[in-house]
Amino acid sequence: MNITGIKDDEIAKIHQPVMLREVLDLLQVKKGLNFIDGTLGLGGHSQAILEANAPTGMVLGLDRDTQALTLAKQRLQVFGKRFQSLHGSFHQVRHFLKQRPWSEAGEIHGMLLDLGLSSLQVDSPERGFSFDKVSALDMRMDLEDEVSAREILHKLGAKELEQVLHQFGEERYYRRIVRSIVHYRQKKPITGTTELVDCVSRAVPFFKARRLAITRTFQALRIAVNRELEILEEFLKEAPDFLAPGGRLVILSYHSLEDRLVKQAFRRWEGFKILTKKPLSPSKKEISLNRRARSAKLRAIEKES
Repeated sequence: MNITGIKDDEIAKIHQPVMLREVLDLLQVKKGLNFIDGTLGLGGHSQAILEANAPTGMVLGLDRDTQALTLAKQRLQVFGKRFQSLHGSFHQVRHFLKQRPWSEAGEIHGMLLDLGLSSLQVDSPERGFSFDKVSALDMRMDLEDEVSAREILHKLGAKELEQVLHQFGEERYYRRIVRSIVHYRQKKPITGTTELVDCVSRAVPFFKARRLAITRTFQALRIAVNRELEILEEFLKEAPDFLAPGGRLVILSYHSLEDRLVKQAFRRWEGFKILTKKPLSPSKKEISLNRRARSAKLRAIEKES
């Protein structure tokens, strides 16, 4: 996708921030407070936070995707120095907080993680995240990373691929799918989304189960390529330290593997109050307007004063 020259109103159409009202309510955004958006995307959540914490509150936006950063910076430049952005992952937040102006900004009153794919990533045919689009198998959130989905499918042995699909996709037919992949790649490399879809379709005997199997296979590869669960675990070890007393952390997850890690971490943390005994889900109205929000689960926690 060519991202140059996209207007702000066009960005807004591409991206709809998930559970925006719930996020703002749970973060308790007020004027003068400082926040971190650890998954900036196209900046929808950050824009709402910056409007609510004016005139002096700041937002630091982090993202692994340089394309998204470019558009978000374009969209949020109206907020001047109150908005700062950096290229990188949220698990590196401690390092980023040492950089000016954040070393001088004072306390961090809240942080947001939206762990889903952005619409920009899903809708970009060259990125390979969606099996509904003909594309090269890439799936890298950070295009500077070396390993793509193609490399994983080409280099991993059958047992390693089985582990990826079973652990990260929780896919019932993982052994059949891997056998199909190995058989296919003996003839030629699997380089595109249509080839991978074909491998899964051949392996899964029941028509109704195929789309779910394809979804889970793509999810598993994406998680492996981007080390998503590893990075989330690293972040959850660090997160209790940098929030100010009374500060809040809000996390949106989109599958059970992420949600389980968040739930277990929140239960372990001492000196914190869980604000969501059960995860919140999008309203029916929001899902009708934004189908991609349907699997979202929101959990929030507060650091005790």
